[in-house]
Amino acid sequence: MTYNFDPDKWYENEIAFFENSYKSGKISEQEYKASLEELGIRHEEMWRRLDGTYHIPH
Repeated sequence: MTYNFDPDKWYENEIAFFENSYKSGKISEQEYKASLEELGIRHEEMWRRLDGTYHIPH
């Protein structure tokens, strides 16, 4: 199986979305900071799942 998904590009796009939402007043500073914190956690988890090789259980 081939993956064409770029976790870093996804992360950058999500940050841009939250920055735009904050700057336009759609979310508060507290919501912005919480969103970035959760986003960072999701990004790290994503890399843990994608990093490594696939193993077939015996």
